[in-house]
Amino acid sequence: MGTKYQGTTREIQALNTYIKLQRAAETSLSRTTRLLSDYNLTVSQFGVLESLYHLGSMSQRDLAEKLLKSTGNMTSVLKGMEKRNLIQRTRSEADNRYMEVTLTPKGHTLISEYFPKHVSIIVDDMAVLTEDEQIQLAALCRKLGLQE
Repeated sequence: MGTKYQGTTREIQALNTYIKLQRAAETSLSRTTRLLSDYNLTVSQFGVLESLYHLGSMSQRDLAEKLLKSTGNMTSVLKGMEKRNLIQRTRSEADNRYMEVTLTPKGHTLISEYFPKHVSIIVDDMAVLTEDEQIQLAALCRKLGLQE
C-alpha cells in the first residue's frame, strides 16, 4: 500500500519507499522475534542479553546508546531483568553515576540457548533474498542509517 498523499513526485517516491521500508522491517521483526514470548522476553530485554553475551559487560549508558534507548527506558528494562536474575548491575565506587551491567549465569544460559534459534529464524527470513541482494540491502540500510 502506497501513500495517498498528493505531493510532488519526489515526495510521493520518498513516502512510498519509507512505507515499504517500515512495513518490511515490522513484518521481519515480528517473524524473527515471535519466539521471544516463549522465553518471557521483550525485544529490549533480548537486545540487552545479546549485547552482553557478545560484547561483555558494559555501562548502563553505553548499553542504552547501543540499543538506541533512552537511559530512563533502559533503567526500567534492566530493573525487570535484575528481578529475574538475568543481569547484575554494579555501581562504580569511583564514580557513583557509572553502573556496570553484566550477565548472570542464568542470563548467560538463557541467551546461549535462545540465540542459535534466533539466528536460524533470521537466516530463514532472509532466504527470500539472494546473497548479493542481502549485501545490497545491508549497504543501503547502512547508508540510510548513517546519514546526518
